Amino acid sequence: MTLTRNEDLAALLSSVRTIALVGASSTPERASFTVMKFLIDHGYTVIPINPGLAGQSIHGVEVKASLADAGPVDMVDIFRNSVAAGAVVDEAIAAGAKAVWMQLGVVNEDAAARAEAAGLKVVMDHCPKIEIARLGLAEVGQ
Repeated sequence: MTLTRNEDLAALLSSVRTIALVGASSTPERASFTVMKFLIDHGYTVIPINPGLAGQSIHGVEVKASLADAGPVDMVDIFRNSVAAGAVVDEAIAAGAKAVWMQLGVVNEDAAARAEAAGLKVVMDHCPKIEIARLGLAEVGQ
């Protein structure tokens, strides 16, 4: 089931610790750059994923080329368009993630159905940075 209720979003954000951020950018003006920093500042371990930046560093964290290179993650935050999100969801399922979070404007019902069928929690068309602030969630582990 796709999560939309405040309590479900809060429970997910409170339970995950390690987030792979697919579509990470080293450009400060990009949303993925600021969201990654916000998540790190709120206690999450964030692994940036971008094949074009693999081996470089964003916010002091080495960028990985793919989810397969990231190691175990709880949630995959997808900064890709709705069509490209489908392949990322499939990679998240294969990697054993517990949840996929598609960013604002990213909706892929078929991918969401595949993730749900595989037992993953799904969020679409939301931003964890916005939801953490809106819900007043404390830093993870606090």
